[in-house]
Amino acid sequence: MFLEGKRALVTGSTSGIGLAIAQALYAEGAEVILNGFGDESEIARLRAGLGDAAHYGTDLTDGAAIEAMMGQIGAVDILVNNAGMQHVSPVEEFPVDKWNLIIALNLTAAFHTTRLAVPAMKEKGWGRIINTASAHSKTASPFKSAYNASKHGIDGFTKTIALELAQTGVTANCISPGYVWTPLIEGQIPDTMKARGLSRDEVINDVLLAKQPTKKFVQPAEVGALAAFLCREEAGNVTGANWSIDGGWTAE
Repeated sequence: MFLEGKRALVTGSTSGIGLAIAQALYAEGAEVILNGFGDESEIARLRAGLGDAAHYGTDLTDGAAIEAMMGQIGAVDILVNNAGMQHVSPVEEFPVDKWNLIIALNLTAAFHTTRLAVPAMKEKGWGRIINTASAHSKTASPFKSAYNASKHGIDGFTKTIALELAQTGVTANCISPGYVWTPLIEGQIPDTMKARGLSRDEVINDVLLAKQPTKKFVQPAEVGALAAFLCREEAGNVTGANWSIDGGWTAE
């Protein structure tokens, strides 16, 4: 287990992609620290399965709260900025509060956690910063102005800190998934079937996976495996990269 003795903070890790990343890092020996909202009993179950992992239910849209959380956690070797949210609306109707919330969570939170984690990483001469971006960091879809902007911003932010840290032993990369099979996606299928008068297979292939040439959902464990690879010593010269895992979406 190549991550023994390493501490990893994964934001937005009480479900979905973040949880899969936390599980992958734990499987390689890391001490993982969870962040996110959810049912207390379910979070307790997740913590138990991850070596009684610490959990912080911090609101990452609050910069002061992030600073307090990072102070309590202390130095981490691996930082995974995964927390995020989405809202769909034409730009002229896009709620200003939703714009501010999405930018705060998807982009500004990563700035705060990174600026606070980097000094200890530089002192140790080793660190891994991994940001969950999206296929929407490389391309765009209509009605997702805040999400597209935040994910393009994460790509640029990642490249910038990779250059700043290039000679310190700290790497920075982002992972850009396409549609990932999560309970949230699965729960949307019946409503879409009803609204569009489509079968389950039609919703999956012609709506959800319309842009993924493989016609396969990305699995959370696949994203977790990629994150774990980026933490290996063999990935020490991999930095400033935006890793697509989108079934060929952005190849077109």
